[in-house]
Order: sequence, then structure tokens, then C-alpha cells
Amino acid sequence: MYSELVTVQRNWIAVIADYVALTKPRIIVLLVITAYCAMVVAYGRLPGLGLTAVTLVGLAMSTGGAHAVNMWYDRDIDKVMRRTKMRPVAAGRMEPINALVFGIVTELISFVGLGLLTNWIAAICSLSGFLFYVFIYTIWLKRRTPQNIVIGGAAGAFPPLVGWAAVTGHLGVAAWLMFLIIFLWTPPHFWALALYKQDDYKRAGIPMMPVVKGERATKAQSLIYSVLLLAASVLLYWTHVVNLLYLVVAILLGVAFIAYNVYLIRERAPQLTWAKRTFKFSLIYMTTLFFAMIVAVHH
Repeated sequence: MYSELVTVQRNWIAVIADYVALTKPRIIVLLVITAYCAMVVAYGRLPGLGLTAVTLVGLAMSTGGAHAVNMWYDRDIDKVMRRTKMRPVAAGRMEPINALVFGIVTELISFVGLGLLTNWIAAICSLSGFLFYVFIYTIWLKRRTPQNIVIGGAAGAFPPLVGWAAVTGHLGVAAWLMFLIIFLWTPPHFWALALYKQDDYKRAGIPMMPVVKGERATKAQSLIYSVLLLAASVLLYWTHVVNLLYLVVAILLGVAFIAYNVYLIRERAPQLTWAKRTFKFSLIYMTTLFFAMIVAVHH
């Protein structure tokens, strides 16, 4: 009897773990951080605990729902990619319909909850991110064009809009600049990963930039985006929502990210050292830049 209970418990834990995996929790963490930082900057200080919890949980549910639908739709290509073959649907541990229903229901709860407990502008921004990721990126662009991550990457730029709107009830210039920062950061971030995972994308038939245009063209475009990113991050200072400390951090981080991309261009195949370093630094860049906004917020 005891062994049967233990088996049932382990099965339930495995099922719950698979549903959590559907949401891509590591990505959600970064998205929630950007939303929270936008809330603090918009409010000029730390927002109330209740509003913070509702906004971030609602956003996490929305993005998690989008990821679940993505795993439902991409289950065929996930099976052949080393990086994704152990995902719940691709590995056969979960029925595809369960992932689809979970994703849609999670989004619906998020939309209604954000609308009723924060405001409908925040709810619409969150829903827009969900729809953009599912329909524009996953279904339309991902398998059709090497520009998939450039346009589709905008889906990951919606969280600051959600955070800003939740606090203010509107969208200001600073919020849209935060959107732009993430939008410009996404291509060099994701292409660095694609450079050392391109065999996976070739196997799945996904036209990622390194596969279609080659490594040199990808690296050159990444450098261009890193320069534009520096400009966009500096522009935020001139909206007067952050002080001089932010400007210094933004310049230092931006110059460093450009330097990483310069070294990346100089690297020749089959070397992948700087591709991996650039990807890792891109994560440090985004997290540090948004935390700098909190530290340097104008009270």
C-alpha cells in the first residue's frame, strides 16, 4: 500500500513538473524582471505588494500560456532538435491537446485577472504579447524566414508595457523605449545561441539566420543591432525617468556588448567560444540594465 502511494505521488510530481516545463520558467524569470523594473520606474518607487503580485503572476501566466501553445505547435520540430527533444510534448510524456488547452486556459485566466485586478490596458498588452508570440512568431514566421527572430522577437518586448500600464493606466514614451531596448537586444542575443546550435536548426529545417545567410552575415547584423541597442538604451535617460547613474551603466554595458560582437565577428568557424560568451553576456546585459533602472529611478 505504501509503495503504491509513493508511486502515485511520484507520478503526480512528474506530471506537475511537465506542466511547469511547458511554461519555459527560465525565460519567464527574465520577462518578469523587465516588467517589474518598468513598474518601479513608472511609479518612481516600489509599487504596492498586491499590485506587484497580481501583475507579475498575471504576466507569468500569459507568457507561460504562450510557451505551452508554442510547444503544442512545434512538437514535430522539437522532436528532432537536441535542445528541445526532451520537452513534455515532443518526448511523448504529454498529449498535444493537453498542452494546447493548458496554454489557452492559462491565458484566459491571465487576461481576465489582469483586467479586473489591474486595468484593461495592462491586460491587452499582455494578451498582445501572447498573440504575437503564438501567431506572428510561432505559426507565421519561425519556419518561413530568417527574419523570424527579428520581427517575432517583439513578443518578448511586451512585459515592460504590461508593468508600466499596470501602475499608470497608460503607456508613456519611456515604456516604449524599454520595448525598443528588448526588441533590439533580441536578435544579437538569439543569433549568438543559433550560431552554436545551428546544426539543430538545420536538422529541423528552421531558416535561422546562420543557416540561411551564413555566419559572417549573421555576426555583422548582430553588431549593427548592438550599436542600435546602445543608442536606444541611452535615449531612455533623456525621458528623465532615470538619473545619470543609469546613463553611465547603459553606456558601459552597451560598449561592452558591442565589443563582444566585434570579437564574435573576428572568430572563425569552427570556433564557437565567442558565440557562447556573447550569448551569456547578453543575459547579463539585459538583467543588469533593467536593474540599473530601479537603482537610478527618479523619485
